[in-house]
Amino acid sequence: MSDRSEQTQALDPDQRAALDAALALAQWAADLTWDTVPDEVRDRLRLVLLDTLGVTMLGARLPERAGLIDAWTPGDGPAPLIGTGIRTSPEVAAWLNATALVSLEMDEGNKFAGGHPAAHGFPAVLALAATLDADGPATAAALLVAYEVGARYGRASTAVPGLHPHGNWGFTGAAAGCAKLIGLDADQITAAIDAASGMPIAGPFSAALDGNPVRNEWMGACNVAGLAAARLAKSGMANPTGIAAHSLGGLLGAFSPTVLVEELGQRWDIGLGYFKRHASCAFTHPTADAALVLRPQLPDAGVDAITGIRVSTYSAAANLHRTRWNNRLAAMFSIPYVVATALRDGRVAPDGYDASNSAEFRALADRVDVVADAVFDDRLPDARGAAVEITLADGRVLREEVANPIGDAAREPFDYERTVALLRDLLGDGDAVARVLEAASSLPETPSARAVLDTLTES
Repeated sequence: MSDRSEQTQALDPDQRAALDAALALAQWAADLTWDTVPDEVRDRLRLVLLDTLGVTMLGARLPERAGLIDAWTPGDGPAPLIGTGIRTSPEVAAWLNATALVSLEMDEGNKFAGGHPAAHGFPAVLALAATLDADGPATAAALLVAYEVGARYGRASTAVPGLHPHGNWGFTGAAAGCAKLIGLDADQITAAIDAASGMPIAGPFSAALDGNPVRNEWMGACNVAGLAAARLAKSGMANPTGIAAHSLGGLLGAFSPTVLVEELGQRWDIGLGYFKRHASCAFTHPTADAALVLRPQLPDAGVDAITGIRVSTYSAAANLHRTRWNNRLAAMFSIPYVVATALRDGRVAPDGYDASNSAEFRALADRVDVVADAVFDDRLPDARGAAVEITLADGRVLREEVANPIGDAAREPFDYERTVALLRDLLGDGDAVARVLEAASSLPETPSARAVLDTLTES
């Protein structure tokens, strides 16, 4: 019996199951080539990449980012910090691009994974691709591996109550994508995934509700850990033990290895994700959509005619009920903030926060009551819904219910034109949008990922 076989036999059954499933997933990843990917999946990868690059550039423009970048004192290197004029090491680029990407709550997500597979792995893969000057097909295949592996680990993980999904199951996607890009084989990709699944962050969801920006840093840590795990596997020092059974399972919740390989090679999770038109937590989006439907039905007095607002939604979303916030992050995780912004402005955009501390705005938010309704819980994860009831001073009640938010794969999914329109609205800069469009379109076929990504360095 080989040393590897003896070691595997010494593992407990849960570890062996986790390791076997990881190996099957890694074999799929090792065998994947861009030219064998179905056309519709290739198109979806480009669309997710377009959203990711555009939203990263948007986040990079936040005024507080300058101080953060200065605090890192990034040295010279080949990897671009999108929208900053800086080129630096892959580690610094992966971390800071990841935190910019998630800072405005507009990054693509996946309700079946329960989080954001692209944000967990794309910054690391792109930074590594620029560093290695990889070609487009290799980079695109690695991005797809990062998404699919991360999404499957998200599906397989059931978190303990109160755990935020940033920076735990997604480590595996970052590691798999980076390992794929540096040309590791199936055993080595398994080792990278296993190492990454031993690095998860037990981040409390309360950080988002409280407006603690460490919540964004978990995504930076995830991407850098993916790089580290791939390098550990390449060195031969990684020792895969099915550790996800005791980290993602046990410590952080429950883990189901069989989910990792369900419909492997047939189902593409990247096609089941959602895009966000509101600068707020995805849990708030069905509520925002319902409020926007009701807004034109308000009387001439507008929001002043409202005496009460009742939001019914699924339990996880109902926890976002605070009517006070101390910064933009906390506001984006408040349904009262989102409802008040939607009714006041007709949209929930990043600049909506600027007026949210006025007495009039706070008074409107105070009239929002958020409750959990088991009807919506029973429909998860296929439907993430909410109902909004607005009571007016004249006694009338306006009501709207939505089963899924706009942008979800199940309701008005974003296409190329809609994504471009959203980025034009958000960035307000034709040149920046054109560069993002060209990068997302050309990257999968380019002979030089570095040359393409370098066009995004400037804001």
